[in-house]
This record gives sequence, C-alpha cells and structure tokens, in this order.
Amino acid sequence: MNSFDPDLVKIQAANNFVGGVRMRGQGDPIEVQRPSDAHSYGALDSASAAQVDAAVEDAWRAYKTSGWAATDPRARMKVIRRWADLIDADAAHLAPLEAVGSTRTIGEVLAWDLSYTAECLRFFAEFADKEGGDVMATTPDKIGLTITEPYGVVAAIAPWNLPLVMAAWKIAPAIAAGNSVVLKPSELTPFSVVRLAELAIEAGLPAGVFNVVQGDGRLVGDPLCRHARVSKVSFTGSTATGIAIMRACAETGPKPVTLELGGKSPQIVFSDAKDLGQTAALVARAITLNAGQVCVAGSRLLVQDKVADAFVARIVEAFDAHKLGPTWADDTTMGPILSERQLGQIDGIVSRAVASGAQAVTGGGRAPAPQDGSYYLPTLLTGAGQDSEVVQGEIFGPVLTVQTFSDEEEAYALANDSRYGLAAGVHTGDLNKALRATRALEAGTVWVNRYGRSNDFMIPTGGFKQSGIGKDLGREAYRANLKSKAALIQL
Repeated sequence: MNSFDPDLVKIQAANNFVGGVRMRGQGDPIEVQRPSDAHSYGALDSASAAQVDAAVEDAWRAYKTSGWAATDPRARMKVIRRWADLIDADAAHLAPLEAVGSTRTIGEVLAWDLSYTAECLRFFAEFADKEGGDVMATTPDKIGLTITEPYGVVAAIAPWNLPLVMAAWKIAPAIAAGNSVVLKPSELTPFSVVRLAELAIEAGLPAGVFNVVQGDGRLVGDPLCRHARVSKVSFTGSTATGIAIMRACAETGPKPVTLELGGKSPQIVFSDAKDLGQTAALVARAITLNAGQVCVAGSRLLVQDKVADAFVARIVEAFDAHKLGPTWADDTTMGPILSERQLGQIDGIVSRAVASGAQAVTGGGRAPAPQDGSYYLPTLLTGAGQDSEVVQGEIFGPVLTVQTFSDEEEAYALANDSRYGLAAGVHTGDLNKALRATRALEAGTVWVNRYGRSNDFMIPTGGFKQSGIGKDLGREAYRANLKSKAALIQL
C-alpha cells in the first residue's frame, strides 16, 4: 500500500535554498493549500528582491570559483549520477512530499515521476564528456575550431503541474553543461524541489551551483529574468507568461530563452486504426492524465465520421470508469484540479460552450468532492464550433471536444487551425498515412498510435507557433545551455 496520511507530511520553515543551505525568505509569506482537500499545509516564505539578487550573485560566484564548470567532465557526470541515486533512495520521503501538495497521485509519483526525474539527471550527465566543439575544414595552413562554454548562470522557472519532473527538465542539462542554476518553482507547488537541492549537495554538487528562490512571478520571477548576471532563461508555462519573460529578456539582454508554452493538441483517429478499443483508452488517458493539467494534453478529438459514434461511446465508458479522489489514496485514478480558481475557469469555459449549443455527453461540471478539494468530472463535448472558445482555448482540465472529419485533408485542416502547435496524436493502421500526417501537422511533437512521452530522453520536446521556442530534452536541450566560440589558428 502506497497511501499515506497527509497530516504526517511535515514542511520545513525555510523554503529557499542558497549557497548550499536552506534559508528563510524575507518577503511576504504565501499560504499554500493541498489541492486534494483545500487544507492549508504550509506557509511559503517568499524571497525578497535583495534575496533574489543574492541568490544570483551566489550562483555567479559558484560558477566562477567552485570549479564546477572547469572540472573533469566525467567527474561532473559522477556527481550528477550520485544525485540521481539519492533521489531513488529518498522515495519514502520525497514521494509524499511531491504528492501531498500537487495534483499528482502517490501511485503516479512512485511509478513514474521520481524515476523519471532521476533518469533525466542521468541522461544529461552522460553528455558532459560526449558533447563539445568541432574542428572545421579550412586550408592546410589554418585550424578552425568551435569551442563550447557554459553560459554562466541560467534562470529556470518551472510550472506547478509536475513539479519535480519539470524542474529536472530545466536543471539537468544546464548543470551537466557546467552552468549554475537559480530555480524558481511555482509558488503553488514549492516544497519538493528544495529537497531536490539538499540531495544535490549531499551528492557533491558545489554550494551555489543550484539555488532555489521562492515566490510569485511578479516579485521573484521577473527580477530573476532581468538580473544582469543571468545569461539564459528556461521557462515552462502559459503563453502569456512566456511572452512577458521574452520581453524581460529582450529589455535586459538580449539573452536567449527556451520556452515551452500552451497547447491545444489534436488527436486524430482514422477509421483504419487497428484496435479502436485500445485507441479509445489512449485518447481518454491523454486528456485525463493529471486531470488534464498537462501542456500536451490531447484536448481535441478529431475522429473519422464512419466510426465516430462507436468511438465516442468507448471514450464515455473510459471517462465514467475513473475514481476521483485525493492524491494520497491508493485507489484514486484521477486527482484534483489544482485550485478552486482553476476549477472555476474550467467550468466557466464548459458552461459557456453548452450555452452556445455544445452538448456534454458525459461530465460537464464539478464532481461530488470526496474531500473538500476541487474535482472536475471528465467531460466530453460534442457540437462545439471550430471557432469557439472551448475548441480554440487551452482549458487545462479534463475536457475533450469531439469533431468529425471525412478525409485526410479535412482532418489536417481542423488540426492545424489553432494558434498552438505543441503536440498531436495520429491513430491509423496505414504507415503511409501516418507519415503523411507527421509531415502535415503543425506541431513540435507528433505521436503515432500512442500519446504521451516515454523515457526516451533523446527525443526533444518543444512547440511551434504560440507553443514556444527552443527544445527541452534531447541533444538540443544540452546544446542550448552552451554558447559557442569560434577560433581560427594560423599555423
């Protein structure tokens, strides 16, 4: 049994981490609630503007004086691998800490989040001694080189939906490449990453190479991005916030940014999909995973008209089979919405869609709360227009719209009619059709006969259009944390 008593999860008073130690924030405290029952379980002591500055300056000193950037790459790799091992060994402490304050169930955290976080660190650690510069072709009397170097201090801003996993995406490639990192987690899910920082010191990471500052975006995130010592920013979150970060980096740099932003991802189901039952399970999971609070959530179902009715019926069965409950219960299959505010936004979009003519085949409202938290029923909507808010806007909840198409051209036209381009899914038994779809879809990631990431860290992720710029994961993410210097040597 993995279930746990949430009241036994203790939160330390000092929530910032600078120079290798926890410290109290000097800013205004923020009350943090458990999404599963709306119970206040900790006060987040935000960093002050002076502490944000001190954290960046400390990271800069660590970059210049700790030797981390200049150390033997394999020695750097070994430290990061020890860090990953400590994460695995700390599961009994770290998993409840992650689950209690987030929307991730304890089963999901233990089965995937923790091991994924550790493996992400191991994956990027391996790049330390395998990626470098190049020797260029020149005339025989010269040698041309490109030499890679760390940026220095990288600011990382992580979202609330998968706190540890998303933090690992940011910090692993940056630290493996020799940078120092100042991380700002979401103020809504702030506590587990501080434990991650403690384990880094225990593994041998020099103090100051990984600092954590807490607080909201306006008072902490914005000055972090604007700091003169910060040379690169990596962010995952909403498109609106990404635009603000890009503006801040332009005004105080310019400095490079990696942005993974919003999504409204289509799932295209052709009538020749080999197993419609299995496909329906994949489609349903793609929108109910983490209660739809995932940037790549497959929130638009485009199904070929000749199989639409039967397929929709299977989705309804999958939705109705979910057991909603708190993140600390073993039998929960779908957890809560992050907050009452977020639930209100979801319900408002759905209510407006129904008032405009859409039909809620199942769901369509708040779930009877097993606790006092915010729970929303898995919802399937038909009859919404292509230009409607529910089809075009990112909902970030377990809401799936259904549209039908007759042929490939119509499917791709519907799928691409969006300002977003983060991900897409294609389900077909025809390999040629799958390859045509992969080329036709305007998305940074296309999954065929599956939906969602695997542990293949080499496959990069990132969006087109308003879904962002740059890549997380893969070789691209590691290289994005290095700057390149050209050298031409006359012999």
